[in-house]
Amino acid sequence: MTTGHPKLVLASGSPRRLALLGQAGITPDFLQPSEIDEKPMRFEMPRSLAKRLARTKAEVAIRIARRSAEKADAYIIAADTVVAVGRRVLPKVETQEAAGIALRMLSGRSHRVYTAVCVVNPRDHIRLRLVETRVRFKRLSAAEIHAYLSSGEWRGKAGGYAIQGIAGSFVVKIVGSYTNVVGLPLYETVALLAGEGYPVTRDWIGGAV
Repeated sequence: MTTGHPKLVLASGSPRRLALLGQAGITPDFLQPSEIDEKPMRFEMPRSLAKRLARTKAEVAIRIARRSAEKADAYIIAADTVVAVGRRVLPKVETQEAAGIALRMLSGRSHRVYTAVCVVNPRDHIRLRLVETRVRFKRLSAAEIHAYLSSGEWRGKAGGYAIQGIAGSFVVKIVGSYTNVVGLPLYETVALLAGEGYPVTRDWIGGAV
């Protein structure tokens, strides 16, 4: 990369978000996960939770990045994804029992996936966009739930599933952005970056498909 090109920080350790940016032809210069408390506040709605957590991650990323000379003028992307059934937030699951509860709740019904994306420009101005996608699962049999739990794909995933994996076969219908469900809505993220002056097409020329 030629010196003088704007730098980009991805304030996430998610391999899915990194891969999605790569799909859009964008490669962050730095990975800088923002470690925050993601527990919902009492009576907090899913939409509000996603926006609050994304903004908090962005603010943490700003404080850390600006201490470094090489990140002093960098753009920053921060995001948070929330899966919800009605008003109930389904958190990232870390145990097989929690994943089973989530899958049985999602079985045969619709749920919503919210991702809030924050883009920070070199002047530390934060722009936020919330994206909502509705997903309907087929009715899952006990055998399917057991087999999926055995796969381990649920681990660390909001709602206990990853749509880009085996669970993609559970989806009857999706209304809205697919990449939002994976973890980063590409259209909105690229539009935010471009709107703030980041050269999103810089690395497209000569790129391999």
